[in-house]
Amino acid sequence: MKVFPLYEGSYSVDNSKKFLPFDPAIHDPKDRPASLFVYVQPFLVATSDTLMVLDTGLGYKDESGRMMIHENIRKAGYDPEDVSLVLMSHLHFDHAAGMIYDNNGTMQLTFPNAEYVINRGEWETAYSSHSGSYHTDIFDIVQRSGSIHFVEGNGQLNDQISYEVTGGHCQYHQVFLINDEGEKVFYGADILPEPEQLLRRFKAKYDYDGARSMKLREDFGNLAAKENWLCLFYHAKSEPMGKVEIVDGAFRIVKS
Repeated sequence: MKVFPLYEGSYSVDNSKKFLPFDPAIHDPKDRPASLFVYVQPFLVATSDTLMVLDTGLGYKDESGRMMIHENIRKAGYDPEDVSLVLMSHLHFDHAAGMIYDNNGTMQLTFPNAEYVINRGEWETAYSSHSGSYHTDIFDIVQRSGSIHFVEGNGQLNDQISYEVTGGHCQYHQVFLINDEGEKVFYGADILPEPEQLLRRFKAKYDYDGARSMKLREDFGNLAAKENWLCLFYHAKSEPMGKVEIVDGAFRIVKS
């Protein structure tokens, strides 16, 4: 199994829910008051028989007008049209905007030959919610494509991929475990978005249920150490993936 981070950059976001590129080398955080600073990083996973993307990022384009996620996949040695599965943890804008893109004035699926795996409860919440984190105009295009595979609860997508509804970050947030010939990759999305959140206990104000998210991080950290999972960190500042060890009762991340 091969895993590739698809780095889209760092951004600031305030109450307007707009993600603005933020480069610490040239931008001053004081110019963006009341902002959260985040890194965005979907993943490409190639198993023995499937090419998949884990969340789709912001869908931003580079200076040449090409989709960053497409270019990152090509740099990894693959063709975006060969992606057959897109596993969506949830539908907040920073994870789901890249499901579609503007191709010369026409909105199209970013991965035209893929099945988009989405939790049904999360989909229904997106349409009934007044949260600015959900952009249903994006979802309308995905729905019209006929490419959605809705899942509910916990289950097995196929012989390699299992999913689990965790809640925590949002009500129907889900995580994925990929098991390919004994290698295990865990994608915790916004339950385990960066290594630092595993190394210290805290409740995040942006979570739907901060206490549950904190408990889940500990539970998944213990499982990752016990079962030798490779963990993928969507919002990591530096190390996008690593394995977990427990040393003297504390978690430690080992670079992969």
